[in-house]
Amino acid sequence: MTRFIDLTQTFENGMPGFRMCDKAGQATEFTARIHPFLTHEESKPNYGGNASFEITEVHFQTSIGTYLDAPRHRHEGMGDIASLEISSLISHGIVIDARGCSPNTPLTAEDLPRADTLAGRAVLINFGWDRHWGAEEYYNFPYVDRRGLQHLLDSEISLFGVDALNADCPKDLERPAHTWFLKNNIHIVENLTGLEQLHGQAFRFFAIPLKVRGAAAFPIRAFAEIE
Repeated sequence: MTRFIDLTQTFENGMPGFRMCDKAGQATEFTARIHPFLTHEESKPNYGGNASFEITEVHFQTSIGTYLDAPRHRHEGMGDIASLEISSLISHGIVIDARGCSPNTPLTAEDLPRADTLAGRAVLINFGWDRHWGAEEYYNFPYVDRRGLQHLLDSEISLFGVDALNADCPKDLERPAHTWFLKNNIHIVENLTGLEQLHGQAFRFFAIPLKVRGAAAFPIRAFAEIE
């Protein structure tokens, strides 16, 4: 029997997101606002009291929750979310156990499997950082160092995913994961959860957004199909 594992953080009102500071150090919080646009009570008169419906309104920035980056997110003029082929959003995956890493101890090239075992795969890094979701610790996260990222690039992976806020070290302003991977049409998924369930499993990884024209990134329903 096919088994599916949900790897998606719950998208909800007031959820945690990025923090972006301006030159004055003023932080902007990314989040979502979800509320009824039309309530059951408001819609009931339209149906003579025999039926009612709720219509929900949602406001959010696209880089929030468990989401996928399109090449346009980093490289102006490259493909947006709507341009991504469905076949590129589904691939055989491998999980790397990086739960021993910390913000001061990154994952290195030496910690990663051989290139021939990674080619064409969705490589998901299990830092275990999803345990801090919603807490201040989530904003100070582990990462893969530059040599490790280069190894993944050279291995020709199809997708790079992390259970952390960002695929890059926040101190590295070149943002090599985003710069290198997206330039080469290697997708990036951030804020995954539950990756420990995939250790030792053969699986396909699905990262499916809405087909949104002009979006540089978009939330997804990320899940694994156990093979």
